[in-house]
Amino acid sequence: MTFIQLALVFVILVLASGVLGWRRIRIPQLADGVRPRSRAIYHGFYNALWCALPMLLVVAAWLAVEPGIIRPAVLGELAANGALIEENSAFKYVEIKNVAEGVLPSALADKSVLQAVDHYRTLQQQSGIVLTILFITAGLAGLYLGYRRLCHLFPAREKVEGFVRVFLFVSASVAILTTISIVLALAFETLRFFQHVPVMDFLLGTKWSPQVAIRADQVGSSGAFGMVPLFAGTLLIALIAMLVAVPVGLFSAIYLAEYAHPAARSVLKPMLEVLAGIPTVVYGFFAALTVAPMIVDLGHTLGLDASSESALAAGLVVGLMIIPFISSLSDDVINSVPYSLRDGSLAMGATKSETIRKVILPAALPGIAGAILLAVSRAIGETMIVVMAAGLAANLTANPLESVTTVTAQIVTILVGDQEFDSPKTLAAFALGLTLFFVTLALNFIALHVVRKYREQYD
Repeated sequence: MTFIQLALVFVILVLASGVLGWRRIRIPQLADGVRPRSRAIYHGFYNALWCALPMLLVVAAWLAVEPGIIRPAVLGELAANGALIEENSAFKYVEIKNVAEGVLPSALADKSVLQAVDHYRTLQQQSGIVLTILFITAGLAGLYLGYRRLCHLFPAREKVEGFVRVFLFVSASVAILTTISIVLALAFETLRFFQHVPVMDFLLGTKWSPQVAIRADQVGSSGAFGMVPLFAGTLLIALIAMLVAVPVGLFSAIYLAEYAHPAARSVLKPMLEVLAGIPTVVYGFFAALTVAPMIVDLGHTLGLDASSESALAAGLVVGLMIIPFISSLSDDVINSVPYSLRDGSLAMGATKSETIRKVILPAALPGIAGAILLAVSRAIGETMIVVMAAGLAANLTANPLESVTTVTAQIVTILVGDQEFDSPKTLAAFALGLTLFFVTLALNFIALHVVRKYREQYD
C-alpha cells in the first residue's frame, strides 16, 4: 500500500470507530433511566483514539525497524555477487535506492547493482504487505478493545481530557528537548574540536585562518582558530544595524501609535512591514550593488579609504532589514498601554510629548526591550547580507569602512562542500555555534532582567 492508501485507511477506521463509540452511548442500555456519565461525543473520541494510536505506533516502529532489515539484505545480495567493497557500502546502497526509486537511470548501473535493485524492490513490496496487515490489524484491535470498555458509567470525558493534557505536555516539551539536543550536539563536537585546538587559543586568539591540510599529501597551513576577529566583526555590524534600526523603528512606532491619523496608519504600517518580507538575498544585492559603491564614493570624497566590502555597508542594510521587527512590535506594545495612564497624565497637565516620554514609553519598556532583543538576535544571525556586502576577511578592526566577517558567515563557509568531520576546520563551526549560543543566551538574561524590573513597576 502506498502512503496515500494507508492514510485513507487510517481516516476510514478512525471515523468508523468514532461513530461506533458515539452510537454505543446514543442507544439506550439501562432500563432504569440512568444518564451516561459522559456525553456521547466523548465516547466517540475515546474509541477513535483507541483505534488511531495503535496504527500510529505500528507505522513509527516499522519506519524505525525497516531500514535495519532491508539494508543488510540488499548489501548481502550485492556481496554474494562479489560486487561489494566494505568501504563503499553506504555509497552502493544509496545508488541502489536511487535506481529503484527512479532518481538515477538504470542504464548507468552495472549488472550487480540491477540485481540488487530487483531484490530491493521485492523486499519493499513484501515490507509494504506486512506493514498493511499490521496496520489494519492494530487499528481493528484498538477499535475492539476501546469499544468493549464503553458503557454509560464509563468516564470517557476524563480519559479524553487526560490524553489531551498529555499531548499538550509533549508538544510543549518539544521545544525544550530540541534546544537540549542542539546544545548537546554542539557541545559534543566542540569537545572534539578542543582536543585539536587549546581552549584559550580559541577564546583569546586574534587570528582566524582555518585552512588546514586534510590529507597528508596536501599542501596547507597549520591553521589559526582565534574567534576574537569573528565576534568583533559580528558585534560591529550588529552595532551599526542597531544604531539604524532602533531610532527609526522606535520613532516610527511612536508616530504610528500616537500621532498618525487612522487613514495614514492603515497605509504606512503595512508599507513598513513589507520590509520584513523581502528575502535577505535581495538585501544583499542592494548592499553590494548600491550601498557599498555609495560608501566608497563618499569615502573618496571625504578623503577616506573605504573598502568595496565594508562593515558599514552590511550594517546599514541589516539595520534597514530589522526596522519592521522593532517598529511593529513596539507599536503593538505602545497600543497595549492602558488608556488610564494616558488620561491620568493629561489630566495632570502634561503635554502629549511629556506623556509619551514619561508615562507611555516607561510602561511599554518591557515590550520594547523584547523587540530590540529580537532585532539584535536577527542582526547577529544574518549571513547573506554579510557575505555579499562585508566579505569574508577576518579582520580585527573597529573601522566600519574595512572588510570584516561574522560568526554565522564563517560557519556557512566552513560547512559548504565536502568536509572531513575529524578536521579542526570543520569542528570549528560547532565551537563557533556553541559560543554564539551562549552569547545570545546572555543577551536574553539581560533583557529578561530589564523586563522584570519595569514590569514590577507598572503591573
